[in-house]
Amino acid sequence: MAELKSYKGHIRNWKALCEELGIATDLSREEREKQIILGAYGKWGKEIADHLIGMFAFAIYDEEKQETFCVRDHFGTKPFYYYVTKDGELLYGSQIRDILKQPGCVKEFNRDLLQIYLNFTYIPGDETLFKGIKKLMPGHILIFKDGKVTIERYFKPEFHPEEGKSLEDWADEIDKTMKQIVTEVQTPDEKFYSFLSGGVDSSYVLAITGAPCAASIGYDEDELGDVAVYNGVRYNEADLAKETAEHLGREFVKKEVGPEEYFAEIPFVMENMEQPLGDASAITFSLGCKATAEATKYCYSGEGADEFFGGYNAYRNPVNYDKIKNKKYLGSTNIMKEEEKQRILKYYNPEVQPFDMLKNLYDDNEGEDAINLMSIIDIINYLEGDIYLNVDKTSTAHGLEIRMPITDIRMFDIASRMPAQFKINDEQNKVALRTAASKFIPDEVAFRKKLGFVVPVRFWLSQEPYASKIREAFTSETAGKFFHTEELVSILDEYIAGNSNLWLKVYVIYVFLVWYNIYFR
Repeated sequence: MAELKSYKGHIRNWKALCEELGIATDLSREEREKQIILGAYGKWGKEIADHLIGMFAFAIYDEEKQETFCVRDHFGTKPFYYYVTKDGELLYGSQIRDILKQPGCVKEFNRDLLQIYLNFTYIPGDETLFKGIKKLMPGHILIFKDGKVTIERYFKPEFHPEEGKSLEDWADEIDKTMKQIVTEVQTPDEKFYSFLSGGVDSSYVLAITGAPCAASIGYDEDELGDVAVYNGVRYNEADLAKETAEHLGREFVKKEVGPEEYFAEIPFVMENMEQPLGDASAITFSLGCKATAEATKYCYSGEGADEFFGGYNAYRNPVNYDKIKNKKYLGSTNIMKEEEKQRILKYYNPEVQPFDMLKNLYDDNEGEDAINLMSIIDIINYLEGDIYLNVDKTSTAHGLEIRMPITDIRMFDIASRMPAQFKINDEQNKVALRTAASKFIPDEVAFRKKLGFVVPVRFWLSQEPYASKIREAFTSETAGKFFHTEELVSILDEYIAGNSNLWLKVYVIYVFLVWYNIYFR
């Protein structure tokens, strides 16, 4: 007999699975998905994930085999952590905090990973900053039997380009597949909003899902003054989003975020994230989730498009092609060099290098095209360690369920077969995806230059009372445990004096200190 011990997710192909497994379709979603998982496990065993489409992480106890079987979905949209006690018991779940509360778990800071965090701004790989608590990585299963953990991989992102199709052919395949996915992520009796920025991904999702309301995040440009525009990009995308929503005939709501509310939200986000995350947009995203959850419990979002279909400007940068050849590309974020970390850290382990997190990826994809390899690195590390972590943890904290239609094994299948010229050319990125989106949204939206989700915290950090708040943290007892505080103050002073390029280093260190005080002080 098998028992479902832990589950978080949403199974998209539930109708087909119910038919194949003989499960009634009129059950509650909770009961239906429970029966699907147990029925699929009974039929396919450890190959179960090959038959599930959607977002999922779960654990099953198989009484007959006397073993625990755990699975995390292909891309890691849902978290799954585990810990083996000294007595040989397996603790597991979707929240680190739940594991910490269980008998046998010893809470200990994983100091070596701090220097990795200072590179990536998140924690890549299967370890966490809690020593002994590990992540089951995307596309993997875990079997625990007789006190022993066995990890097996059932999926890895690979690219095998196919020639012979035109741009329109690829756009049509994206369009057809998205329409199919939308029928599965929608539930008629659930009221959905859709997050909307000024970019193509969220605009496409809003258009194709038919969500009646677009939810956006904005800032007060009068308050920002001269810094309302950064490198030619406006902080406030809400006006662009509103134009798109109005064109599509959708209701539009905006959450306006100011510095006081932003900084007040940081401890809440770091506590619920359970690991420090130096992505400044996570705080604004949390506030957006909070506002949206007051009106609905379900929301669409457009994550996955950049990594699957070549959306980052880094993929178009020839400098990164050289880094790939020399095995020096670390992903979309890499903010500190080793000599800088050695200067600011009191404890620096020269045996722990950022490339260690990627060595297996380079070895497994020897000879891969540079653009594809950059995508693989970001899919496995950045999506899991930053984007999906942020989406899941912040939305869950506010009682909001987010569904991401583009993040789907069938959409990745298209991307994996698509030649690079239909992703990136001299003028544009995500070429085929934009072409598909242009069937639903105006060309000026579909082919708009990628803006990114720019957050004015890079400006707020230098303003009072926030600069003093950071200075207090940088000279605190907690900071003194890990850093040469005079070096932190030097970085902060240089930033305040006008070197705006240092803002992310200041922010990443600050949120780590906030997180540490929550979990270890």
